[in-house]
Amino acid sequence: MANHTFPDRFLDSLTSEPGFNKENFINAHASESSPTSIRLNPFKASNIKTDTQVPWCAEGFYLNERPSFTFDPLFHAGAYYVQEASSMFISHILYSIRDSDTDPLRVLDLCAAPGGKSTLLNSALQNTDLLVANEIIKTRVPILMDNLNRWGTSNTIVTNNDPRDFAPLKDFFDVVLVDAPCSGSGMFRKDPDAMNEWSEANVKLCHHRQERILADIYPALAEDGYLIYSTCSYSHQENEDILDWLCSAFDMESIRIPLQDDWGVVESQSAGAKAWGYRFYPGKVKGEGLFAACLRKRENSGQSNYKSNAQQKLPAKELDIVKTYICNADDFYLFKVNDDWLAINREHKESLNALHRHLYIKKSGVRIGKLAGNDLIPDHELALSNVINKDAVLVTDLTKDQAIQYLRRDNIDITPNGKGWSLMSYEGLALGWAKLLPNRVNNYYPKEIRIFSQKPE
Repeated sequence: MANHTFPDRFLDSLTSEPGFNKENFINAHASESSPTSIRLNPFKASNIKTDTQVPWCAEGFYLNERPSFTFDPLFHAGAYYVQEASSMFISHILYSIRDSDTDPLRVLDLCAAPGGKSTLLNSALQNTDLLVANEIIKTRVPILMDNLNRWGTSNTIVTNNDPRDFAPLKDFFDVVLVDAPCSGSGMFRKDPDAMNEWSEANVKLCHHRQERILADIYPALAEDGYLIYSTCSYSHQENEDILDWLCSAFDMESIRIPLQDDWGVVESQSAGAKAWGYRFYPGKVKGEGLFAACLRKRENSGQSNYKSNAQQKLPAKELDIVKTYICNADDFYLFKVNDDWLAINREHKESLNALHRHLYIKKSGVRIGKLAGNDLIPDHELALSNVINKDAVLVTDLTKDQAIQYLRRDNIDITPNGKGWSLMSYEGLALGWAKLLPNRVNNYYPKEIRIFSQKPE
């Protein structure tokens, strides 16, 4: 990528930005390809061969070459997530601010789709912690749900709301991540089309949008709670200037995050409040452009009463059937939405009820399935989850070719090893359900997420 291909005035606008080196920046975009990196799922053991570790993320690894992820069954099983390396720094921030003996956390990823940072946060949380992943744009919610379903945990809730809808949930969340919509200059190397969208006017527009989002979500952050703010922009208007605004408009304290010198991350401070920020430049780090910062809220927005005695009356016989499909079933709060049975960690019942009163919930914990008489029609979420009791179901192990047939929703070339619902498994990880019949196999992999593309040469 030559110098003249950057948008007009773009490079000039970065001259005074902390850590910016024009020559190094141009060379990185001209001569270096965007590195490929993945992050392993700590909740699903696999035998994936990894190369060099991402220095700020224990589960993150660079790959020497980019494989066809579409045709890797382990990707569809949720064994890993394909994620840009710089953005994995968010987990380092979370680990840095969390005390080992802290109470369970309620964490919000406000601008969550497609789900990379949600699964990143989820990997750093315990079952007793709750993750709420919100996406304002309705059409982007399905991909967020799919990625969290693959991750397999039961301590997640997905919502589809504007940030202002969270205002009644005063002091509710201990950690809020705002990966804000931005002008996107940090993605120029990975996505050259992003250059067509960049302008100084758009940077200004994004700055005002970021302020609105942050002001809307501020009441929902608890006193002494942490705001993690990030963008994929280099512009100080969207980064350090936002930190100054947060510290002046609200009672917030900047948190300094520990770094190692060999990471190549540039530490900055805002002009007014001297708030700490962390800049990632291609050429200095093995990753794309990122800005991240962390602040602590020092005031109380006023408590709300979240406790609820709401309890569904569930048929004992149905409850007993559903429980057989769940490991440690007594650890879960089981409930119904229409005909679907769902399970979420028991600790999150009150939080779920509080969120339900104010937000549009799209996913709660794990969808177990529907009952037809004494039989469960299992849901795809149950197949991919870590709550499933595999001793209660038939499991069919597939070769890679068979797994691809299954993921394409084609006929599967296997001899059934039983009859009824069976978990389709590849290298010990579940892919979904099929129904085994005496003379055929009915493929129940969801149509909307099946592999559409042709296999590469």
